[in-house]
Amino acid sequence: MSLLVVGLSHRSAPVSVLERASLSADAKVKLLHDTLAAEPAAEATVLATCNRIELYADVDKFHAGVAELSTLLAQHSGVALEELTPYLYVHYEDRAVHHLFSVACGLDSMVVGEGQILGQIKDALALGQELHTAGRLINDLFQQALRVGKRAHSETGIDRAGQSLVTFGLEQLAGHAVPVGEWAAGKRALVIGAGSMSSLAAATLARVGVAEIVVANRTAERAERLAEILVASGTGVAARAVTMGAVADELTRVDVVVSCTGATGLVLTGDDVARAVEGGPMVPSQAGPADGSAAGGTGPGFASGAADGSGVAGAAAPGLGAGTAGAATHGPGAGDGARAAVAVADAEVVARLVAAAEAGRRIADAGAARTIAPAPAATEPDGCPLGLDAPAGDGRSALTGVDATSLELHGTWADQGEAAAQRQPRRTVRSSVDAAAVRLALLDLAMPRDIDAAVHRIPGVRLVDIESLAEASADAPMAADVDAVRTIVADEVAAFGAAQRAAHITPTVVALRAMAAEVVAMEVARLDGRVPDLDERQRAEVTQTVRRVVDKLLHAPTVRVKQLASEPGGAGYAEALRELFDLDPQTVESVSRADAADPKNDDDPGRAS
Repeated sequence: MSLLVVGLSHRSAPVSVLERASLSADAKVKLLHDTLAAEPAAEATVLATCNRIELYADVDKFHAGVAELSTLLAQHSGVALEELTPYLYVHYEDRAVHHLFSVACGLDSMVVGEGQILGQIKDALALGQELHTAGRLINDLFQQALRVGKRAHSETGIDRAGQSLVTFGLEQLAGHAVPVGEWAAGKRALVIGAGSMSSLAAATLARVGVAEIVVANRTAERAERLAEILVASGTGVAARAVTMGAVADELTRVDVVVSCTGATGLVLTGDDVARAVEGGPMVPSQAGPADGSAAGGTGPGFASGAADGSGVAGAAAPGLGAGTAGAATHGPGAGDGARAAVAVADAEVVARLVAAAEAGRRIADAGAARTIAPAPAATEPDGCPLGLDAPAGDGRSALTGVDATSLELHGTWADQGEAAAQRQPRRTVRSSVDAAAVRLALLDLAMPRDIDAAVHRIPGVRLVDIESLAEASADAPMAADVDAVRTIVADEVAAFGAAQRAAHITPTVVALRAMAAEVVAMEVARLDGRVPDLDERQRAEVTQTVRRVVDKLLHAPTVRVKQLASEPGGAGYAEALRELFDLDPQTVESVSRADAADPKNDDDPGRAS
């Protein structure tokens, strides 16, 4: 097994980078085709969600595979390699299996324990199967990941540790003062989109007790179908479908909006929302804004700071006096511009990717030089050992001629400073939405975003998006069941590795037995020439005796070699067997191809459902 995964997620990259690096459906297809066209990859699939992009491949060359997969991700995501590099992570062989199994169990999700990722893993497998880019290894891996995820949810209480992103988002909209059901009771909701996430959002809204749901989608038939399902759900919710052109009118009538589409541009702009709330009725606020959903000055006349993680204070809201822009925020995306990666050369970028992968670290820790927003003086670490505390421009000139060891020191210093900054309490100050009423609550689950982040400056509007959810989830408590899930993952990784190693030696064993059968046939034919007077019964008895002798001689070695091959480092036993019995490598390879092509040997795709 030579499984390699290269990717980035909410744990390694700020939302602003994930947003730009998102893959459309067409981009996924092109990425997989180009991956197979690349020399190191034999099979591949891509797992792309709103919080992660991961490319899985079976490669025959590790270093070339890391370089090729990283380059392809950059090309198809539209983010330059040198900018993407600090946020990439690499996992290889057993570590790659462990990563996917952890993802399948929800351990790597923004909301720990959420189960939606299983459907996304199933979709990734289905895409690889549809495009014929998923071979034996990818099929086995993803099928097993689905089973591991289901086992974690059925055997542990991981569901108590987390929930769906939709439920978590609604909780952030409601705040902590009241339950979601009490907050949602009687409200009217607009769901924009009719895909899997939007459908889940609509079902969740119906379950928590909203009175009416309006579904808007570019394809009217899908919107109407979802509305019919909601009406028939037995929750008592009223539901209807509208066209995207009617969204502006519906905004003036609803209290809650959930948007999750595949649009590449904004679905709701600041002007759209401002016009909708200008003349609409005000709904009494029952709680303060979700943590991280807004920032800025306090009291009337202040607009909150930027919600895009840029750390730049927002302009004053319409109708407010000049000079009332809010303070900068310090969320997970703070200082993205300052954190742009600096690559000395493509060769060095690749070298750091490989070094980080071999050490099991995030590629951002591979010594790629970065600059960060300075931490508060109280916690600011000592100056950079290279004197590069504040490189001019993009940092390239300051790094010219710096050796790799020094770059490592600079990268470590930068990470320490970043960690210190992230440990500081959030400086988000509740905006005027706290004291006033909330007219419109917006939940943006799209990546890239559907709703302009600036709408939180509008009085009476509360916005929760992926970035604020990431910030809020960082403080969410983890249940004790997480430890039990980690144990399951470790056991399943060991079992999967053993099965793959054992399967690796099977073609060699089959080739050995085929050679033995051929020797038996040749000796029986020679016996027929020397003793032609044997009758059929005698010939059959002699043939069976010779076969039994050969089988008994081969039984113990072949059973033992399979056991040994299933252990770590057991791959060498197949080669030893080929050398000892002088097996033709082409014969072994032909057995492998025949085994992979036999549909009876494939896992039943139905088991993934």
